[in-house]
Formats: sequence, structure tokens, C-alpha cells
Amino acid sequence: MTDAPARAPWRVATVASVRAETARVRTLALEVPGWPGHLAGQHVVVRLTSEDGYEAQRSYSIASAPDAPLLELTVERIDGGEVSPYLVDEVRPGDRFELRGPIGGYFVWRPADGGPLFLVAGGSGVVPLMAMLRHRAAAGVAAPAHLLLSSRTLADVIYRDELAHLESRGDGLSVAHTLTRAAPAGWNGATGRVDRALLAAGPSPDARPHVFVCGPSGLVESAARTLVALGHEPARVKTERFGPSGG
Repeated sequence: MTDAPARAPWRVATVASVRAETARVRTLALEVPGWPGHLAGQHVVVRLTSEDGYEAQRSYSIASAPDAPLLELTVERIDGGEVSPYLVDEVRPGDRFELRGPIGGYFVWRPADGGPLFLVAGGSGVVPLMAMLRHRAAAGVAAPAHLLLSSRTLADVIYRDELAHLESRGDGLSVAHTLTRAAPAGWNGATGRVDRALLAAGPSPDARPHVFVCGPSGLVESAARTLVALGHEPARVKTERFGPSGG
């Protein structure tokens, strides 16, 4: 599979189910007739059209593994956004909207790529990385994988229970959390932003891991610089970022 062409057709997606991930994040499971399949790490463009013809478009990473029966998008509500408030707060099963994709051929992982995997995410930047971890589990890949996930609070950790389950399988996945705003009593994980110490605790540069970093621009830029300074090969550090606006 290659990157979707620029003129990939718009397809109508029907919402099969909606589930809450956090207070601000929902996952939409979609039926998309004619969907050509995707790679873990790719994204789609969602288009909403109002009754008066006004259109709004936003890009969202695909959360589901390539072999999943339904296409899943995990969306965080951005206050004042044109698309995410509708997708998070209003969409119900049976609703329809348009999407185009899959898009992206650089920020992707295939089981044949092997490991180790070193995944670094901030907030909803975990979505494409979760597609990789789900694909890894479904494919039975036992190469080591380490996820470092930065969230505001424990309640804001997206996929918290599923990540714990995947880690408990004992197939080489380790998950490290850091909370940047508030930590509950008895919290034994890290606090504060992703820094050199947290990144140094991940896979060694000597292991030549495939590194994927996704999240807000500031986190991505800082983490990528630090990873290279720690000795990771620049060509093996792939990044995807989103700004403070949008939605």
C-alpha cells in the first residue's frame, strides 16, 4: 500500500458506535464502503457540510489497526473548533459524514519493519501510535516496544485501560506515563513534561529503534532534538505534530 493520491475519492462513513475515552475524547467506529485499507500511522481528512453548503475539514489519525473490522477515529474536542465539537459531542450511531484517505506514507509502521519501537506521545498524539501497538499485538510481533505518554492528568490518559491490558500481555511492551498538571495521591509514575531523563530511560540508541513522536508542536520539536542529542539516528526519528488550534 502506498500513500493515497491527492485526488483520493471522498467516501461516506456511517457511525457504527461511539465510546468515551476521556471527558474530552471519543472514539468513533465507522463503516466505510469501499475503504481500501490503511497502514498503522496514517490519517484521514473529515469533511462536514452544513445545510447552507459551508464546508469544514480537519485531519484525524486512524486509531484502528489495519486488520480491524471497522475504521476508528479518536477525536479530542477542541473548544471553538469547527469539526471536533460535532464529532465528540453530537455524533450518534447512524450519523454519516465524508472522509478521504488513507493519507501519509512516512509516519507508518508495518510488522515487517520489526523493532524495537520507541513511541513518544503527548495527549491525543497517542492515536496513530495506538494503531501501531494494536497492529503489533494482532500480528503477534514480539519485538520490544516502549511507549512514553504525556497527559495532563490521570483522567486525561487516552486508552488508559487498553494500554494497561496490552502491557500485561508480557510480549515486550512497556508503557511509561508522565502527568504534567496534577498527579493523584500515591502516583508512582513520572510528573512534568517529557524531558531528557524520560527519553533516556527508553530504548538505547545502540538498539537502533524505530522512533515515532507525535503530539503538540512544542513537545515534538523538543523530544526530537533531545533524542538526536542522546544518539538516536535522525533518519530513524519520525515526527508528526499538531498545533494548538484546529479541531
